[in-house]
Amino acid sequence: MTDIPPPATPEPSKPRPNNWERDAIERIASAALVEQRRARRWGIFFKLFFAGYLLLLLVLAFGGDMGSKAVAGRHTALVDLDGTIAADSVANADNVITGLRAAFDNRAAVAVILRVNSPGGSPVHAGYIYDEIKRLRAKHPDRPLYAVVTDICASGCYYAVAAADKIYADRASIVGSIGVLMNGFGFTETMKKLGVERRLLTAGENKGILDPFSPMRPQDRRHAQHMLNQIHAQFIAKVREGRGHALKETRDMFSGLFWTGEQAKEMGLVDELGSAGYVAREVIAAEDIVDYTYRENFVDRFARRLGGAMAQTLGAEMVNRTPLLR
Repeated sequence: MTDIPPPATPEPSKPRPNNWERDAIERIASAALVEQRRARRWGIFFKLFFAGYLLLLLVLAFGGDMGSKAVAGRHTALVDLDGTIAADSVANADNVITGLRAAFDNRAAVAVILRVNSPGGSPVHAGYIYDEIKRLRAKHPDRPLYAVVTDICASGCYYAVAAADKIYADRASIVGSIGVLMNGFGFTETMKKLGVERRLLTAGENKGILDPFSPMRPQDRRHAQHMLNQIHAQFIAKVREGRGHALKETRDMFSGLFWTGEQAKEMGLVDELGSAGYVAREVIAAEDIVDYTYRENFVDRFARRLGGAMAQTLGAEMVNRTPLLR
């Protein structure tokens, strides 16, 4: 009788992970994949957004003033001078001159209107505009330039437009103020009362001239007054040159006073009363008006503000010492 072997003992089975553990792992992996896809989509979105933003800035920077230059029909060109005439202002000489040049360069523009609304400003920038008007008129003798005053054309503004062929204004416009000023404050007595000592160190005996915290010396006053008188004489000479025999000079004409447009017409500071629309329609006989005013784009505004900030930082001590036609 043969021996029957005992039944084989089954090998113990390996433990399998519970279902909830597997599900948890799968959910974590799935969530990680979803998060990666979402992050990738947002990354693409922001890249496209910034690319579009930069493209928009480039369009504004280089294509913002293309419209008026493409006009082909017979028309009246318009350039605005609006605001204080200064290096850090939109109404600086470079901007105004850019608009004037664009207007004269288009042969379809039969005449140019410089529409002004300004209390004045820098005699240097006003002189730049005056000289450029004279140059453009000599280069294009068949195309007149008319200045049209809206609310105000005072001091440096009048300096600039005196070169125009004719000046128009509203009867209620303010015109004149042919003079020069340099203003500031003196705090010496206030400092004495407060017990404040001024400590000013200079290399150069006149470097601290017109310092508001030091007493004004007679020689400082004489020097500043001589400079103002010289600029005033230059201003008067340009007005006489530009206006010619139209001026009916009075004792007060160059005193710094200002008048209404109606009074200015009687004095010869203004030729006629009228608006830009009136001049285009009745004088030029080209009623279609095209604006050639230089409009600053984002890049220009940023550069101007940056330059203005740097100028203020580097030359703050001269702010109250600069003569103004205002």
